Amino acid sequence: MTIKREHWGTRLGLILAVAGNAIGLGNFLRFPVQAADNGGGAFMIPYMISLILLGIPLLWIEWALGRFGSKKGHGTAVAVFDYLWKNPVAKYIGFLGVLIPLTVVVYYTYIESWTLLYSFFSLIGGLPSTPLTADVKDYLEPFKNFLFEKTGETSEGFLLKPPFETYLFFLITLIINLYILYRGVSAGIEKVAKIAMPLIFIMAIILMVRVFTLTSPDGRNFLDGLGFLWNPDFSALTNPKVWLAAAGQVFFTLSVGFGAILTYASYIKPKDDIALNGLAGASVNE
Repeated sequence: MTIKREHWGTRLGLILAVAGNAIGLGNFLRFPVQAADNGGGAFMIPYMISLILLGIPLLWIEWALGRFGSKKGHGTAVAVFDYLWKNPVAKYIGFLGVLIPLTVVVYYTYIESWTLLYSFFSLIGGLPSTPLTADVKDYLEPFKNFLFEKTGETSEGFLLKPPFETYLFFLITLIINLYILYRGVSAGIEKVAKIAMPLIFIMAIILMVRVFTLTSPDGRNFLDGLGFLWNPDFSALTNPKVWLAAAGQVFFTLSVGFGAILTYASYIKPKDDIALNGLAGASVNE
């Protein structure tokens, strides 16, 4: 018996949603740090090899598992694993594909609420002002104190009671996320992705232009920063830790193995090309 399921409205919406699921702190913050710590420009060699040999094949496997689950009327790793492997243990292994996204949602919702709160105070002029100084520690100190105040954390790592607005913005963020999920795949996630993803690229371009126009108090500019990040150290390629870091970064960039892509793929149409969709989603992430 075929169970009718909701489908993505358009291929573009699907690709943007899959990309939106993967694009995040792992792309904007983690990738530059990994590159700088693991050979600079040379890091791209093990990264691209890991992408081709590990990332894309695993991505296709998740898409295929999602399509299989769709035919059975299910979209979770629990059900898919239970169908594929007739063993009582299978569904418990598949539960990891539910537990991991759930864990990510718990802490990402809190991070989203911080971002919303920070944006609000930025618009009303409530952020601290800092003098231009060569001392990075003094420059960042007011922002650190602002963060500690709003999150209820002290410099020693102890958690105190956050102010009222922290709880308020967390509640607002939670309600927004729940409403999007309530609207469903096409009317909820896809619609938001079609708006949010172009905005992310626009803001990334604005941020890039802003970085290109910045200079530090000691006269250094963005070229010095790019040199620090991308000057290749090919001797790092002999270090197994660099290759391991590259493979790990690929998993972060593509969100492979988290279980979310499997669920997204379970809502594709029967004749959708999963190989093309997987490559398109990976290309947007990269």
